[in-house]
Amino acid sequence: MAAKMGSLREKLLSMRGGSEINFDDIESLEDRINCRCSYRCLVDGIVSSWQQLQDMVTKAVEMGRSDHRKIIFSVKMGLALMLISFLIYLKESLKEFSRYSVWAIITVVVVFEFSIGATLSKGFNRAVGTLSAGGLGLGMAHLSQLAGEWEEAFIIISIFSTGFFVTYIKLYPTMKPYEYGFRVFLLTYVIVMVSGNRTREFIQTAVTRFLFIALGASVGFGINLLIYPIWAGEDLHNLVVKNFMGVATSLEGCVNGYLNCIEYERIPSKILTYEAYDDPCYNGYRAAVQSTSQEDALLGFAIWEPPHGPYRGFRYPWKNYVKVSGSLRHCAFMVMALHGCILSEIQAPPERRQVFFNELRRVGIEGAKVLRELGGKVKRMEKLSPVDILCEVQEAAEDLQNKIDRKSFILVNSESWEIGNRATKVHRDGQLEDLIDFDYDEKRVLEHKSRSEAVLDLRSLPSSGAWDSEKPSPTGAASPLQVEKQMFWSAGISALNGQIMESSKTYESASALSLATFVSLLIEFVARLQNLVDAFEELSIKANYKEPNIEQVEEQNGIFSRLHSKLTKQ
Repeated sequence: MAAKMGSLREKLLSMRGGSEINFDDIESLEDRINCRCSYRCLVDGIVSSWQQLQDMVTKAVEMGRSDHRKIIFSVKMGLALMLISFLIYLKESLKEFSRYSVWAIITVVVVFEFSIGATLSKGFNRAVGTLSAGGLGLGMAHLSQLAGEWEEAFIIISIFSTGFFVTYIKLYPTMKPYEYGFRVFLLTYVIVMVSGNRTREFIQTAVTRFLFIALGASVGFGINLLIYPIWAGEDLHNLVVKNFMGVATSLEGCVNGYLNCIEYERIPSKILTYEAYDDPCYNGYRAAVQSTSQEDALLGFAIWEPPHGPYRGFRYPWKNYVKVSGSLRHCAFMVMALHGCILSEIQAPPERRQVFFNELRRVGIEGAKVLRELGGKVKRMEKLSPVDILCEVQEAAEDLQNKIDRKSFILVNSESWEIGNRATKVHRDGQLEDLIDFDYDEKRVLEHKSRSEAVLDLRSLPSSGAWDSEKPSPTGAASPLQVEKQMFWSAGISALNGQIMESSKTYESASALSLATFVSLLIEFVARLQNLVDAFEELSIKANYKEPNIEQVEEQNGIFSRLHSKLTKQ
């Protein structure tokens, strides 16, 4: 401020005489400017805070609209807390233990979870932890009283020993689902030992704590189970169905995008870092791949839930849902690789893709159809029909493979094939020398055959004994076959007159191989569908899915369906 005033005064003094300037007016002017700036900053801060509040309210409303169960769960939580508080103040007998009533409220807050399975799981852990810790605490309290003067030292040592062993056992991998129970055990044991030692009411402390915990758990279970129950098993079921539909959408999008030569002008950074991004081809398989932890959590809660709705019977095979999802994820990895071909820098030219257009498109359509049908079967909890679900997609894959066999020269740089071309090596004088001397007649036969139909003459290769007896030359020179392999590997680089010139055929070879990669990944996807179908059939048997509608199956296998499949092949 002093610097600004000094500079302002210097400018004014340079323009006018110092005696004619009132510096009090200058200071008041600067104060008004500073106040105006502060007021503007305050107004801007209030406006930005109001906009952030509006955005937060809008997002909260959208969250409630997208999943109304979250609003219902919040209402149930408030109702449970209100009811437990009302019971504590209503009962005159409970007022004597008001100092312990906080455990009932804490139990409601901690145990009350979104789904029934999570609530039951936490309630079981809390009950077992409280009972076992209370029993152990009472026993150790009796022993501490026998210690006499060493009572407090005995309690401190027992707390350390119990904390050490319980924490170490909790870290065992198979004990992970019961981690909350171990925490409750430690908390209860320490409270019983320390509080009981101070008040000399070990039994009353343990029993009262357990009763209030039971009261809070009962209120939480009752409200969560009786008022619009939310089942983790149903969420797991819907998640598997959603993953089926998402992978099917990604498969169709990848195949259609590749055939239509869709390329990203700039690959989004979120895709490069494997983050959520609004792209149907990307979101479908990413959701299936990323759902592992969510499925494991839902599985851990679903096994606690009693039979309900369509999921009747004890020991419902929830693990098979995770198994089916794992098989689907195994197929989603291939879809991810197909999308990687679209994102790659080296792309096959459109004219080469058009050669396999019909076959690739048919495999994509039939593969997505299989995924959607399996997802629909899971959603309706229905078994597969007697007709082989993989018949059409496997036939489409066979047609694609046959087309590859006939047009295999498109997938590689056929000019560099070993068949029909004589491998050569370069001398220092620039002359070329043949490494394998074919007879003239045999050479003419190979040259007149097409590159895709040429057959390697096995008579020109050495027998197995010749391979075994082959010794390296004393000078360390490579054998003819080794040199031939090296020249074939470096087909994109031509050697002439002792100079190595890089050719554009290198990129052409790589672009052709990118098409071969896409085709091979698509065929591998079809091969992996069999494992997915087997996992679904195992689930449908163990979960006792209903039989399919025979009339619908006959309609699907009617003349119109067969005619449609014929037209699709053409």
